[in-house]
Amino acid sequence: MSGDGGVRRIGMRDVADAAGVSTQTVSRVLNDYPGIRDATRERVLAAVAALDYRVNNAARALGTSLTRTVGVVASDAVLHGPSAGIAALERAARARGRWISTAYTDSDDPADIDAAVRHLLDQGVDGIVLVAAHGATPLEGYDVPLVPLYGESGIRQRDAAALVVDHLADLGHRRIVEVAGPADWREASARTAGVADAVARRGLTLVDRVEGDWSAASGSALADAVAGRIADGATAVAVANDQMALGLTAGLAARGLRVPADVSVTGFDDNPDAGFYSPPLTTVRLDVEGEAAEAVARVLGDEPTAPARPVLVPRASTAALR
Repeated sequence: MSGDGGVRRIGMRDVADAAGVSTQTVSRVLNDYPGIRDATRERVLAAVAALDYRVNNAARALGTSLTRTVGVVASDAVLHGPSAGIAALERAARARGRWISTAYTDSDDPADIDAAVRHLLDQGVDGIVLVAAHGATPLEGYDVPLVPLYGESGIRQRDAAALVVDHLADLGHRRIVEVAGPADWREASARTAGVADAVARRGLTLVDRVEGDWSAASGSALADAVAGRIADGATAVAVANDQMALGLTAGLAARGLRVPADVSVTGFDDNPDAGFYSPPLTTVRLDVEGEAAEAVARVLGDEPTAPARPVLVPRASTAALR
């Protein structure tokens, strides 16, 4: 009990006494210092568990300049891709004994993003991961690492987009429409580059490229434009995410065009509902857990493990050209 009748908070000294070591040794174990004997580490961790000792992150930061917290700046978090990325980052951080602190911004304004970054810096985060980074999102000029989820180069995003175009080419489609995401998103730019790469490599014709805002509503709104291109001979549509593909398929159906009988449609992300669309959506899946683990490793200065390669998920929304 404390002197005022309350329950006394367990401190590092209590853990040291229980484990039979110094407080410095306890600190070194809790901060993952190398060179601690396994038996000593196990004894300290056993004492921590038995006493239910809670690490005081504020005190730790004063002594080590580390809070064991990874910052996340996220925009458009209501969309499937960003929300799945944030959840994966939470799991990746916890696997490394960290937590995340998230600042949300709905703007692509660099000043707004800068304010979110500085808010996290004021909390003493050890590094920051950017979710749904825009082209104008600042990546440099701060005291801690800033790392975009999926990597700055977006190489796996490009590879994934190329996979769906290769799939369409293998089915005999030669004239393709691209429904892209917003041009100011790094991920959208990478996916568009992947489509362009595969179209050129396979000798296809990109009949048109139209742009949505990732939502099903925008996919539906583009149905008139896409229907006009189908009338001009396009036979397949590569869509930059599953939600826009859902809206586009519904919009085309309202105009009497059937998927895949009249046109094949692909998505991107393999969101949890994609297999239950009508028809079930052919799409591509990224290793989101691996991408998150890589990003957390990078902001912590650790050697990252490369995520798995993207995987094509063929379903009934695509068919061989007749």
